[in-house]
Amino acid sequence: MAEHLQTSYQAMGLAEEEDLGQDSPHERLIMFHEVPENNKSRWNHIEDLDEFFTRVYRYHQKNGFLCMMLQEVLELVQFAFVVIFSLFLLGCIDYNRLHAGDAKLNFTIWDALVPTNECVKSINGWVVLLLLVPAAVFWILQVFKVVYHFFQYMEIQAFYANALKISADDLPNMTWHEVQQRLQEAQKDQQMCIHKRELSELDIYHRILRFKNYFVSMVNKSLLPIKYRLPVVGDYVFLTRGLKYNFELILFWGPWAPFENNWHLKDDFKSAQKRKELAAFLSQKILWIGIANFLLSPLIFIWQVLYMFFNYAELIKREPGSLGTRRWSQYGRYYLRHFNELDHELLARLNRGYRPAAKYMSIFTSPIMTIIAKNIAFFAGAILVVLLFITLGFEQHIHVDNELLAITALTVVITVCRASIPDENLVWCPETLLSMVLAQIHYMPDTWKGNAHTYKVRDEFSKLFQYKIAFLLEELMSPLISPFIICFCLRQKALDIVDFYRNFTVDVVGVGDVCSFAQMDVRHHGNPTWVAEGHTQASHYQQAEDGKTELSLMHFTLTNPRWKPPPDCNMFINSIREHVGREVVNGPISEESALYQSLYSIASLGAGYQSLVTSLVPPMSSRCPERSSLPAYSSGYPSMPVPAGMLGSQGQQSPIKGKPYRPRGGISRIEGPLEGSSSGLLGTIMQTSSTGGGSLQASGVDVSLSNASLTGMLPQLQQSEPGLQADLTSTDMSLSSLYLHELHHRRKRYRGYDDIGVEEMQQMTGDEEEGEEDARHLTAPSERQSQSSPERLLIPADLAEMGDDVEDEDAAPLVHLAQIS
Repeated sequence: MAEHLQTSYQAMGLAEEEDLGQDSPHERLIMFHEVPENNKSRWNHIEDLDEFFTRVYRYHQKNGFLCMMLQEVLELVQFAFVVIFSLFLLGCIDYNRLHAGDAKLNFTIWDALVPTNECVKSINGWVVLLLLVPAAVFWILQVFKVVYHFFQYMEIQAFYANALKISADDLPNMTWHEVQQRLQEAQKDQQMCIHKRELSELDIYHRILRFKNYFVSMVNKSLLPIKYRLPVVGDYVFLTRGLKYNFELILFWGPWAPFENNWHLKDDFKSAQKRKELAAFLSQKILWIGIANFLLSPLIFIWQVLYMFFNYAELIKREPGSLGTRRWSQYGRYYLRHFNELDHELLARLNRGYRPAAKYMSIFTSPIMTIIAKNIAFFAGAILVVLLFITLGFEQHIHVDNELLAITALTVVITVCRASIPDENLVWCPETLLSMVLAQIHYMPDTWKGNAHTYKVRDEFSKLFQYKIAFLLEELMSPLISPFIICFCLRQKALDIVDFYRNFTVDVVGVGDVCSFAQMDVRHHGNPTWVAEGHTQASHYQQAEDGKTELSLMHFTLTNPRWKPPPDCNMFINSIREHVGREVVNGPISEESALYQSLYSIASLGAGYQSLVTSLVPPMSSRCPERSSLPAYSSGYPSMPVPAGMLGSQGQQSPIKGKPYRPRGGISRIEGPLEGSSSGLLGTIMQTSSTGGGSLQASGVDVSLSNASLTGMLPQLQQSEPGLQADLTSTDMSLSSLYLHELHHRRKRYRGYDDIGVEEMQQMTGDEEEGEEDARHLTAPSERQSQSSPERLLIPADLAEMGDDVEDEDAAPLVHLAQIS
């Protein structure tokens, strides 16, 4: 038992706004080793802590026992309603009689109903066998699942009340960070994990997000077959819920998955000796699952059609333009997800980025399509006006067949056309808009910088931010397409999957087998263009792409300020904070510095952000864009209109009778602690700005700050923009992501990456065999500089301080981008 607890790993379900907290299909019975003498021993030595912590998290996010069970029961009712109502529409309505009765004055829909006995007889036997029987079996299984969940979450409710001391009334008003702190305290009393006296924040995240961290890393390393080059269409990304479900079934919790249980990778997958045998075995099982998908695809397709019809038909009729709106794609959710990022943290971040992303996509218009849309809207509008006039004015004398259908269709056409016609009086700066998006989503390819105005970048961004109509069509066709992808594409990746598990799985004491990328180890998985020289030893095969390791580390540090990073991670974080401190202290912030560009981008997010920047660095006030020219995007969760300044420390007094601030509403979705984190760049800037460098030491900046010093500036911002302080942690992370991207681009330019073509880069990248493991390595930075004309490379001043003390006052400044509105 102890060996299993030390050597494996687990995962959660879907990461989507509609599926937040959905129970994963790989649930197992949680074993408690109970000692009945006292209440403290009730949860001693829980065998499957992954499943237990996942349920604790879901219980918090779904607002407690009553809400969870009510939702599951109503889902059962909804499924039964869809099946029964579909059969009713299929066999219990005489459509010929209904159509013939249109001309009768007193004819009603009830006259078209078929008697019950005739209705039952009219249903085809094949329909009952192929549709009704599988649906009934599935529904009965779901009933047993709901009953099982009832007893499971009764236990979680008791755990919240007795071990965490959180009542059902207090639960909606607590952040996950507060629940997690109580969970850590409960470990000391209950000893849920017997292998560690104390659990860190990272231990808890690892257990909740074990499989999701693997999935994120596989997407990051382009291991899964989700990108294709299609004729005519070109590059296309296909990842649906159904396909993702099959990937998880094969890779994580299925009967032939590489995992022995929720926390242990099978020992054979950790050895290189059987890699080819394991790949052949996995390829065979993938084929069988693909064949099963082929056989079940008609049933699943019919269910998809029925579900989408009942779910979206009313919405389309009420809001025809909703199909033209955008949403974050399934691929985008995993490409943009940090390692160790919980569902609510991801959704809050994507919701903040939705409006600037939609604004960026809306600036790309086609003159030809605009002309066509205007003319189609004109013709459709003319016909619609006549139909409405006839219907309202001559209803008793003239009868027009299907007038309601015609009016609805014309309304949809006009709405879509009007939405396609841009405002000719608005001019936007694409680079500024894209930086506003980057501030919230934190990731974008290097090729996008400086090319935000091009359709190439727009098309690539649309893979992350797709039309809702495209999402619905992909989900509808997924049952028919997924079997081909599983059988013909995923099977070819079997050997790569086996190698991935062996190379990127580590055993963490008290946690089990976890993805090594989720350790956020900069030295082993850092990217050399995202860290200072000498901070990473990772080869090209080992490093995470797009700065995933570095940005994930910054995000986790901000959302969990009490977490103590390992020495290498702490060195990276402190180097960034010390560098920021030096930029602030060394006099007026130069426009060529990375900090200035980052602060300017933050100020572009809205008036509240501009007030924050000028409060931190007063000299920036004369250089920030005018407030009147900036779109005031909401900074927090859209459903959280929280007064500014409310998120001070618990002891901060409100203006009303000296009572401490305590927010309510949507608090469970807030990232990190309510009072924010003093360990980020905002705290560093505030301290060095206020002390004028007095806190600097010879080795760098004294980055130890108290929360009180950071929250002390909140009253200055109470009148700037309501809701800005609703998530101070996210604002700090936005600044950190922008700053790290700026440093990354400067390092690339300094080290010669931008001067290297694709073919030359491929020649520099070699495959090196270690035993039977394949690993790709990049040429060392010094060799790259010798191949890329180093005499033309200028060292930016802000990078020289982080390198080998090399300075060059002639470094070329960055182009200053301003938004035109």
